[in-house]
Amino acid sequence: MPRFQPEPPYRHGTPLGTAVVLVNLGTPDAPTAPALRRYLKQFLSDPRVVEIPKPLWWLILNGIILNTRPKKSAAKYAQVWMKEGSPLRVHTERQAKLLKGILGERGHHVSVSYAMRYGQPALPSVLSHLKAEGARRILLIPLYPQYAASTTATVVDEAARWLIEARNQPEMRFVRNFHDDTGYLGALEQSVRRHWQSCGQLGKNDKLLISFHGLPKRSLDLGDPYFCECHKTGRLLAERLNLQPEQYQICFQSRFGKAEWLQPYTAPTLQAWGKQGISRVDVICPGFSADCLETLEEIALEGRDDFLAAGGKAYHYIPALNEDPAWIEALADIAEQHLAGWQTKEIFDPHALEKSAREAFKFGART
Repeated sequence: MPRFQPEPPYRHGTPLGTAVVLVNLGTPDAPTAPALRRYLKQFLSDPRVVEIPKPLWWLILNGIILNTRPKKSAAKYAQVWMKEGSPLRVHTERQAKLLKGILGERGHHVSVSYAMRYGQPALPSVLSHLKAEGARRILLIPLYPQYAASTTATVVDEAARWLIEARNQPEMRFVRNFHDDTGYLGALEQSVRRHWQSCGQLGKNDKLLISFHGLPKRSLDLGDPYFCECHKTGRLLAERLNLQPEQYQICFQSRFGKAEWLQPYTAPTLQAWGKQGISRVDVICPGFSADCLETLEEIALEGRDDFLAAGGKAYHYIPALNEDPAWIEALADIAEQHLAGWQTKEIFDPHALEKSAREAFKFGART
């Protein structure tokens, strides 16, 4: 078996191609139990995602989880599945198209595509395609505002595995995080203010819940910065919205298993607020750049049921940034910052360069 993947045909003098790839977590191909089983097996087999000794986790995953969870998860996906497919994939694909348009308007000659860390389109396949198309410089933008070893780092891992198998490696850059980026925070602020224009400002007995995806508490103890970056995003957003500390709460959702996770937990907080007589809750999920199962089903549907069943009166989910123009502009700014130094605003003519080189050589020979 060859050590390296075959190289695509190459012609000397070909201009350097530059590509931007948006990378999101992933999604099943369909809202069915078989598709969920394939997706969950790939996702939950990543040692970055589940840090349990491999032999023990293999037994739990293959003996219990993959035999029980796919059917339940498929039913949840069916509630939010869009005509065009999975919400996460649909929104991420649209973001890539809009980003390409804005970068083009700004004069950049770059290709823009998207990939999924788990599921399709798979990151290695996208990178191989870009390389075959002539990309020699690739910027990867994991769409996780807050860095975590179980999200952003897995993208770097997968890209590194692909690079190991490449004989002629392209130059590659990664965006680590953008949890405190001005444009990103501005887009979040605008989305909340638009919601308030439609539904009214928060009253004295109302709250804004800022919910992030949870992680095991052990990750924080081991040095993962995710918890701190989530809190910084939440604090900066609340400051932009002129909220007092008692008007908002940062929580963590999607707890899995019996181990302690980052707290406070979202669902119990909603239930407690309902019992305490909180009238209205608005919820935003800044850690998700595109709507997905965790926002549309867990927060928009389950969260609403938890709060209203506990005595709450009004519940609103504020959608993810998705194709929000302010967010796409911010994403373009982030891309430009990390494209700096790569010539993307001119298309070089290799024949003209070759002619200039010959002329320079002749001049040097005469002198």
